[in-house]
Amino acid sequence: KGMENLNRLVSIGQLDYFRRRPHMPRRFIQKYREGLIVGSACEAGELFRAVLAGESWDKLKKIARFYDYLEIQPTGNNEFMIRDPKMTKVSTVADLQDLNRKIVELGEKFNKPVCATCDVHFLNPEDEVYRRIIMSNKGFGDADLQPPLYLRTTEEMLDEFQYLGAEKA
Repeated sequence: KGMENLNRLVSIGQLDYFRRRPHMPRRFIQKYREGLIVGSACEAGELFRAVLAGESWDKLKKIARFYDYLEIQPTGNNEFMIRDPKMTKVSTVADLQDLNRKIVELGEKFNKPVCATCDVHFLNPEDEVYRRIIMSNKGFGDADLQPPLYLRTTEEMLDEFQYLGAEKA
């Protein structure tokens, strides 16, 4: 049932809601959710954005309830925020760690598992050159400042999240 629903959702996004890239309206995710596990996504997801915006606990609780699990990523994935002058709430790696801590706290408070994901865009660190080329061709001014979006080993992930404490990591 999950595969059937996933295929249905992908088709809806590609055929009916394609605007430069596929979109998937929430109402369809809710309608075809059976057999799927829905995570909160990376920094572009609504939960991370709400935490970043300093939304109230009530609003964060409402958002978190929609997801089966909450996600956090290595701080290097989001270091572009430190360079962005519009991101006044993020100026250090410690700020990025605090955002992740807040998501972990939400998971604990609302009984949601929290998963550290790599947000993998390429397999090996040296493969970033290919993403750099793609991003440059899309007009990204910071294409040469690629985040480390490679598939990390378990040890690398444990090291990355040591600031949460060894047990949580």
